[in-house]
Amino acid sequence: MSVDGNEPDSAETTQEHAECIARKPLLRAFYDQCYDRIRSEVSSLPPGQILELGSGPGYLKTILPDLITSDVIALPGIDRVVSALDLPFADDSLSAIVMMNVFHHLQDVEAFLSEAERTLRTGGKIVMIEPANTLWGRFIYRNFHHEPFEPAAESWKLNGGGRLSDANGALPWIVFKRDYARFRERFPGLDLDQIQP
Repeated sequence: MSVDGNEPDSAETTQEHAECIARKPLLRAFYDQCYDRIRSEVSSLPPGQILELGSGPGYLKTILPDLITSDVIALPGIDRVVSALDLPFADDSLSAIVMMNVFHHLQDVEAFLSEAERTLRTGGKIVMIEPANTLWGRFIYRNFHHEPFEPAAESWKLNGGGRLSDANGALPWIVFKRDYARFRERFPGLDLDQIQP
């Protein structure tokens, strides 16, 4: 959603979001808390590159300077233009893939998880911060948020709209909770370590 009337998928809207994070202390504190959690999760990983998907308006690179930032469009401060569905990295080359509010925007999460399984080193991690399908989360996302939140959706795929405008906030819950058996069968090389609301 744009604060200045720009299209939600535009680079200008992403810049607006960066400015919003910078000027709103509570939002900045939320990002700081999330980034501290990501830093903690990647602190003891094997050597290798750490890739952030959907870096957009964020500032995680100020906390993890060796991080490779990426997005699906060219944006200020982004190291690489990358599709999560076709990662331009060698097999077993990444120590971690990190993302904040990205997974529920991926048009084909099975393609992403296949790429993650291929590119992550042994002992590597995917660290993601995503909407929670809790009573409170459902209330907020259904009543006050502009993105769809559809836990009853059958498909793991989105309709192929824009990079931000196409979403299902319940997608992480669908894949890692409701359809966990399917996830384990399809991606035996990936383990689900923890889910925390």
